[in-house]
Amino acid sequence: MSEVTTAPVLTSKDFATDQEVRWCPGCGDYSILAQVQKVMPTLGIPRENIVIISGIGCSSRFPYYMNTYGMHSIHGRATAVASGLKASRPELSVWIVTGDGDGLSIGGNHTIHLLRRNFDVNVLLFNNQIYGLTKGQYSPTSEAHKVTKSSPMGSIDHPFNPLALALGADATFVARSMDRDPKHLQSMLQRANAHKGASFLEIYQNCNIFNDGAFEIYTEKGTKAQETLFLEKGQPLLFGANKDKGIRLDGFTPKVVTIGEGFSADDCWIHDEHDMYKAQILVRIFDDVHMEGHLPRPFGVFYETSRPCYEDMMAAQIEEAKAKKPADLDKLLKGSEIWTIS
Repeated sequence: MSEVTTAPVLTSKDFATDQEVRWCPGCGDYSILAQVQKVMPTLGIPRENIVIISGIGCSSRFPYYMNTYGMHSIHGRATAVASGLKASRPELSVWIVTGDGDGLSIGGNHTIHLLRRNFDVNVLLFNNQIYGLTKGQYSPTSEAHKVTKSSPMGSIDHPFNPLALALGADATFVARSMDRDPKHLQSMLQRANAHKGASFLEIYQNCNIFNDGAFEIYTEKGTKAQETLFLEKGQPLLFGANKDKGIRLDGFTPKVVTIGEGFSADDCWIHDEHDMYKAQILVRIFDDVHMEGHLPRPFGVFYETSRPCYEDMMAAQIEEAKAKKPADLDKLLKGSEIWTIS
């Protein structure tokens, strides 16, 4: 009689390493690491089948602190390394940890092509709106007129909107969370993992040394209820401490209304995660000067759709090639366009 063995039940401690976690005291990265370590045991994936790949930056220390396989790669190229790994080992759960500097500056091109190709990987983009590792220069997401060491008179750059960029690259899963809302961040990590395709999760992360308080209005108790809008599938867009504020569409323009003053929750915009056109409006609720009034910042899943994954199509193409008759190498090298010169 053979003995039946069961896989051990893992906890967050099983995903922690013996390495000293070295970020500045108070950095938002500590919270993100803790939430990732809490979520991993719930996914039912063996540690040896999980890979964390990072680029360069404060966030890119992540692989050292996760008791999984991992790689600390080169600046902006974590997405390229992850693409190669997923293509060769499609059964692995691949997570890319990057930052607004790493993933949207030198790595911007790689990021958009990963998303359009739709590899089944998870991109966690930590956005602190600053270059932290290199000591406080403005980044691609820093607000206009930002005074830093590299822009002493204020940055004249127009900042990237990461989620709008992801939608423009035809990402199949686009979401946003924050370091100081552990439960919400955990739920978004689980949603990203469950998605079949490239998931892009922007995480607001406080850099308390070089850009402290950049997202304080969305995280502090006194302002969070009025300044944040948590998106729920099939539910009206409501916010406020008593859910007494709502958002409705006037044509294509979102406007804030007060529930009970001529409007009810039924009059408000109902969130549909599969509506690309409304997702485009939602990601632009970003202090957009073209929108009327002050709108809360949305968090949650903005958009999700289904599209074939690159690694699956590549595998199918390889099998199709194998099934054909042996190729004539000379004919293949010559190509299909041949000219005869007499």
